[in-house]
Amino acid sequence: MQVERSSPPRGVFAPFAVRSFRFQWPGDLATSLAFEMETLILNWFVLVATDSVILQTSFAALQFLGTLLAPAMGSLADRIGRRTMIAAMRGFYLLLAGCLAGLGLTDRLDPTSVFAIAALAGLVRPSDLVMRNALVGDTMADRLLVNAIGFSRMAQDLARIGGALIGATLFESLGIGPAYLVVGAFYLAAFVLSFGVGGRRARPGGKGPSMLAELRVGFRYIRRTPALMAAMWLAFLVNFCGFPVSSGLMPYAAREVYGLDAAGLSHLLASYAAGALVGSLAMAVGGGPRRSPVGAVFAGVALWYLLLAVFSQMSVKEAGMAVMAAVGIVQGMAMIGLTAFLLRRSNPRLRGMVMGVRMLAVYGMAVGIPLGGVLIETIGYRATVLGYALAGLAGTALIAFRWRRALFGAEAAGRRSRMTAG
Repeated sequence: MQVERSSPPRGVFAPFAVRSFRFQWPGDLATSLAFEMETLILNWFVLVATDSVILQTSFAALQFLGTLLAPAMGSLADRIGRRTMIAAMRGFYLLLAGCLAGLGLTDRLDPTSVFAIAALAGLVRPSDLVMRNALVGDTMADRLLVNAIGFSRMAQDLARIGGALIGATLFESLGIGPAYLVVGAFYLAAFVLSFGVGGRRARPGGKGPSMLAELRVGFRYIRRTPALMAAMWLAFLVNFCGFPVSSGLMPYAAREVYGLDAAGLSHLLASYAAGALVGSLAMAVGGGPRRSPVGAVFAGVALWYLLLAVFSQMSVKEAGMAVMAAVGIVQGMAMIGLTAFLLRRSNPRLRGMVMGVRMLAVYGMAVGIPLGGVLIETIGYRATVLGYALAGLAGTALIAFRWRRALFGAEAAGRRSRMTAG
């Protein structure tokens, strides 16, 4: 499958002129819808069945179990082809959804089986975003990169809105078994669409160094590139301090702080996703800030934490929804900018590996979510979220200061060069 980079089209919807993206985008959307539906359904099932916030947050962390495998998955995809890898992954999701649907329809589903199947899914799910971003990097011209990532992120944001609402409605009205049949249908659509995706070819005959050797090369490359190191640490920080509040800790907030049911939880999640959709749309249409894109990323992350500090003091549903919508906007724009920065600074030959290492940062959620559960039972929800926000602000400032020359020096030099040329 050839990489589609020649004669890049123009216009807001230019990424969709690339054939691969016309298959990838709806496939990503179907996968994200299924992810969001089952995340809400199973998190609520575990919380109600066990009545334990520690077990519920521990379950939420299982979906990030495979973050440690993401660099190896990215390296394997570099060898066998990213289309082959993404098709295999989505076929695996379909198989697991079928198991959960069968258990639900026969009234055999219990927290133990949910934990076991979620652990299997968690080995693979973190690498899905690795494949998506690497495929966008393969098939898009540089000037379309931010636009394409923005549209790709929109698929996730639309899914957070639709998946949460659809999942809650089906779960409340039909039960977990029929709801999981719908989840399986979305995975099936994603599996079929994955065969139309492009990307770099697999290496002929599996030639090249061993995977272990490639992993060593990739880690050494990142360690010796200061800008990439800064981006990786920032990604870890937002996954540790930022994302847990809007994901794994949200079911507890909905029930205990706001006094809501599963439908109310879906409204909070949908508000957050709607804001993220606005941020993604802005990046997809506008292409992101031109003057200081890295500075915009750090400013967006700092504002994100400030809004979380405000959210920690909310107790009225409508006010919480408004703040979460604002969180979604700044978070979406900041993360798109960070992804584009990584793709542009990465060696194309190591792109899958670099994005796999980036996915290791998601392991911050696997630590931050269960730690949040423990802290909530110790010091309370409000103090926990406020503490996460303050720690995130301090960490962001430290990263910006530690790698300031690699991050901002190149931008300043580039602006001076353009002014001189002008």
